[in-house]
Amino acid sequence: MFEIEYRHNFPLEAADVAAVFDASGIRRPTKDLARIERMFANANLILSAWHEGKLVGVCRALTDFSYCCYLSDLAVDKAFQKHGIGRELIARARSVIGEEVALVLLSAPEAMGYYPTVGFEEIENGFIIKRAR
Repeated sequence: MFEIEYRHNFPLEAADVAAVFDASGIRRPTKDLARIERMFANANLILSAWHEGKLVGVCRALTDFSYCCYLSDLAVDKAFQKHGIGRELIARARSVIGEEVALVLLSAPEAMGYYPTVGFEEIENGFIIKRAR
């Protein structure tokens, strides 16, 4: 088991986030560090997981802290997966937002089986206008 330190709204370097995204398998624009930087600068709930001073997991969300929270990114370096880090990042997000706030997300097809194991229900009443790039 790894010793993991969790941090709440700790400033992250775009290159470190991109490295975790790449190491996790999540698809994000990791070659565009300015965009990664904007993604995190404009989020209002960021939780991170660290092992021996290295970023190994990240959870980025947008919330009003009253009704709804959109979990935009959940990524854990594959070398650290299956040790409860993603589950803990979600639990910490839920603790911050409280019981009155719904936690929603869009899942990549390959992660659809994971989210029910950490307490999410699949819903069918959603819609999306996809990004152009």
